[in-house]
Amino acid sequence: MRLSAAFSLLVLFASSPALAQSASVAGLARDDNGAALSGVSVEFRGAGGSLDAAVTDASGGYHFEALPPGRYQLVFTLINFATTRRDLNVPASGAIRLDVILHYAVNADVAVTAKRTFANLADVANPAENLVGVAQSASQGAITAKQLSERPLMRDGEVLETVPGVVVTQHSGEGKANQYFLRGFNLDHGTDFATLVAGMPVNMPTHAHGQGYSDLNFLIPELVTGVQFSKGPYYAEQGDFGTAGSSNINYANVLDRPIVHVEAGVQGYARALVAASPSAGAGHLVTALELAHNDGPWVHPDDYQKLNGVLRYSRGDAIDGFSITAMGYHGRWNSSDHVAQRAVSDGLLGRFGAIDPTDGGHTYRYSLAGDWQHGSRNAITKVTAYGIGYDLDLFSNFTYYLNDPVHGDQIEQADHRFVTGGKASYRRLGRWRGRPIQHTLGAQGRNDSIGNVGLYHTQARVRLDTRSQDAVLETTGGAYVQSDIEWTSWLRTMAGVRGDAARFRVDASNSANGGVRGAGLVSPKGGVALGPWKATEFYVNAGTGFHSNDARGTTLTRDFDGNPVARVTPLVRAKGAEVGIRTVVIPHLQSTVAVWTLHLDSELVFTGDEGTTEASRPSARRGIEWANYYSPARWLVFDGDLSWSRARFTDFDPVGAYVPEAVGAVVSAGATLDGFHRAFGSVRWRYFGSRTLIEDNTVRSKATSLVNLQAGCQVARNVKVAFNVFNVFNAADSDVDYFYVSRLPGEPPDGIADIHTHPTLPRTARVNLIVGF
Repeated sequence: MRLSAAFSLLVLFASSPALAQSASVAGLARDDNGAALSGVSVEFRGAGGSLDAAVTDASGGYHFEALPPGRYQLVFTLINFATTRRDLNVPASGAIRLDVILHYAVNADVAVTAKRTFANLADVANPAENLVGVAQSASQGAITAKQLSERPLMRDGEVLETVPGVVVTQHSGEGKANQYFLRGFNLDHGTDFATLVAGMPVNMPTHAHGQGYSDLNFLIPELVTGVQFSKGPYYAEQGDFGTAGSSNINYANVLDRPIVHVEAGVQGYARALVAASPSAGAGHLVTALELAHNDGPWVHPDDYQKLNGVLRYSRGDAIDGFSITAMGYHGRWNSSDHVAQRAVSDGLLGRFGAIDPTDGGHTYRYSLAGDWQHGSRNAITKVTAYGIGYDLDLFSNFTYYLNDPVHGDQIEQADHRFVTGGKASYRRLGRWRGRPIQHTLGAQGRNDSIGNVGLYHTQARVRLDTRSQDAVLETTGGAYVQSDIEWTSWLRTMAGVRGDAARFRVDASNSANGGVRGAGLVSPKGGVALGPWKATEFYVNAGTGFHSNDARGTTLTRDFDGNPVARVTPLVRAKGAEVGIRTVVIPHLQSTVAVWTLHLDSELVFTGDEGTTEASRPSARRGIEWANYYSPARWLVFDGDLSWSRARFTDFDPVGAYVPEAVGAVVSAGATLDGFHRAFGSVRWRYFGSRTLIEDNTVRSKATSLVNLQAGCQVARNVKVAFNVFNVFNAADSDVDYFYVSRLPGEPPDGIADIHTHPTLPRTARVNLIVGF
């Protein structure tokens, strides 16, 4: 057994007569991967407070000696890790060995990660002793790599469906960004949900297809070490788009072994992934190459072609390290967009038909990012910088022949940009009036140089005329400070403030719509954590945040027809609050409940005629969430998440107060078996409740209920075979529904208001072969 030098000396001297009658405590501190943690603050507390303190050495060792007998508590603290507490009885003499494992806090900010970065409290040996500081609210958490590997994924973006209450769907071709729903929001392609991957932002402001467009098709799930998530605008480090929630998807610096993953399925589906992480000098090099193709069930096949690669070099540990990540993704596809319900009902086409078979698109995303982190025993500094080259050309026809009865209404939305940005943070542990305190300072900056964000009228992907063709330079920056204080063993507070500024410069094809606009906001945030009592903590959180509006709307004065229009507010205020509880009082069960409310000064809503989002009325939402993770055996896990929300506009308008497409009830539940006599499998149920589609609630969608299944076996030491079935019961439901006016050939010139739907995929089977070397 490995001992620190100090601990070895302790054992030697403890055998002498002079020390034989005194007690001692010593041990090692490690992380989930077994790596030694140096610089851990260890407090030896009695009934009257702290009696002594120590700091772990390079091997993670600590020791206390000459201790009086009695009942004590050892408190282990390290930046980025949850506080760990251990109770012990010290005898009159003797040596006590106490080793501990520290678990990452769900809000940890680390530059170098491994596959076992995060742990679920239900899976650790002493969950109640690791509860303190693991999260700052009931709706904050982390999804582990193990949880992700046990789920059948139809689309890469469904990694986010592991976040309780999130629904990931698609309303067009598979190469387009997914459709997201959360907390009473139809988030469209990302509007009020901020997403990071490997330190880089995914959301695109002032995007051709919608504000905050978040395309996750470049994600490789096998490389993900965990998903950190939070909901509500309560956290100082969160800026634009983080009103309903945010997610941080981490990539691995080391794989357990090289892998070859081959998938094949019906409807022209095929995927191949090769990934490895060989040693490279003092670090590791992660390489991954992915090829995929998918036709789908559509009469006009998607013919989605995907080429994706990752190259990542990293070295260091949880305290000091750096990583450099290069990623490249290219996709091309056809689209069967959502179709008018009447066209299917009247037999003009089937569920999987297309009214305009020339819809589709192509995109690329190339990026380079660097993370650097340096820490001491009580402070840590992290710096991230990135550059992203991005392009999208998207062809859609939402209204068919409403605006142009001859050529049709197909539009091309083009977006070409280069994004640069970075962020820096400094965290420091200290004491204030004898109480533990952690200060966090941070700054973030981003520049989107959008060479072209254009909207064109097209027919069969050939441009007929230009509706708009603009260049935008959008620069945003933010700074924040936050302090977390442990007032007593059962009371902790979090208080922070964030300031943000934005500058928009629009060079519009119509000079009347160009110009420069700026804005700024200050956002206070805070929270209180109480407990733990009987392995249970209580939380109260509140704060303000914002989402930005499309830069073109902030300088716009005329519409396409030359009519005057009002400019939109650059930064839109959001206010939220919640109360919640997290408990592990039942062995192997982690359960959280959150009751929340959120107000927006201006809603972002989808407009079918342009296929984009626009600023709308103020709104208010409230809801409740209940999330559960139960692991009664090492090889068996049950999880169940339920959420309900209510969304209403808060101003008066005779058209109605309901927010269209706002999600109400969402249920996600499943059972997972892993490592049971070489067998593994998962069955999952997702229920996506009925939604109002119009402001007066006279038109509603139907609910969607899907069951997915995975079953597999480890046929050899490093070989697995898995069989996935999606939509097991072949439910003829919808992925998404909208209500708006469109026109089919031969219909009245003003068109017909109707539900437009994109169906769920039929029963779909895929087989997987995973080989590790």
